[in-house]
Amino acid sequence: MNIQVVRATETWQQAGAYYVRIQGMSKQHGITLRREFDGHDGPDTKYIVLTDDEFPVATCRAYELDAESAMIGRVVVLPDYRGRGLGVRLMEEAEKWLRELGYARAVIESRDVAVDFYKRLGYAVTDPTVIRGDTFDCVRMEKSL
Repeated sequence: MNIQVVRATETWQQAGAYYVRIQGMSKQHGITLRREFDGHDGPDTKYIVLTDDEFPVATCRAYELDAESAMIGRVVVLPDYRGRGLGVRLMEEAEKWLRELGYARAVIESRDVAVDFYKRLGYAVTDPTVIRGDTFDCVRMEKSL
């Protein structure tokens, strides 16, 4: 593996983020494009893309919630690349970028099956209320940056 980190600021780089989300979420879980790509995918959204020899294999997005906090979401690693630490790498890179941008807190809405993963990264459940989505049940978690 030759993994590179891309802060996807250009359209062609963001296409890599969209590709991973379509392959790793929409196609795999039957999520329509209208549901996968929502109002938080816009010009101010920050995208991290991990590439393997320039081919996109993992992604996440981040967007501002308020002056102090940003939401990290749509954390996706292609099935063939799972179990290799790329999810951790995505989160570390997103947190680093958010710190550079001046945010003090990262917020995630973790799928219920991934809560332990995020706890290992230092996130804590801030609201135990389950967020029932169309496809997944999620829990809100936060971490000080």
